[in-house]
Amino acid sequence: QVQLVESGGGLVQAGGSLRLSCAASGSIFSINVMGWYRQTPGKQRELVADITRGDRTNYAGSVKGRFTISRDNAKNTVYLQMNSLKPEDTAVYYCNAGWAFGSSGPYWGQGTQVTVSS
Repeated sequence: QVQLVESGGGLVQAGGSLRLSCAASGSIFSINVMGWYRQTPGKQRELVADITRGDRTNYAGSVKGRFTISRDNAKNTVYLQMNSLKPEDTAVYYCNAGWAFGSSGPYWGQGTQVTVSS
C-alpha cells in the first residue's frame, strides 16, 4: 500500500501562484509515476501533469508553460508549481501514484482545494 498526503492548496487571485506538495509513504519502491489530477463538480477527473522516477514529464495542454511538476525521490515527494493561475484552474487537485506514464495509478491522495478568484 501507498499513502499520499497533499498540501499547499488555497485561495489565490488570478495571475498568482501556488505550490502543491504530495508526500508518499508505504510501499513506494514499486512506484514509477506520480502525478496530479484535478476535478470540478460534474466533470471527470483529468490529468494535469505526471512525472516518472527518471524525471520524464507530461502536461495537459491547458497548463503547459504555466505549471511545473517535479519530484524529490529522496523525500518521496512530488510538487506542482502553478504560476499564472486562471479562474478555470479552480478545482480539487489530487495526487496520484502508479506505474503507467499518462495513466492514473491505483493510489490517490485525499485532494486539496485550489480556488482562483478573478
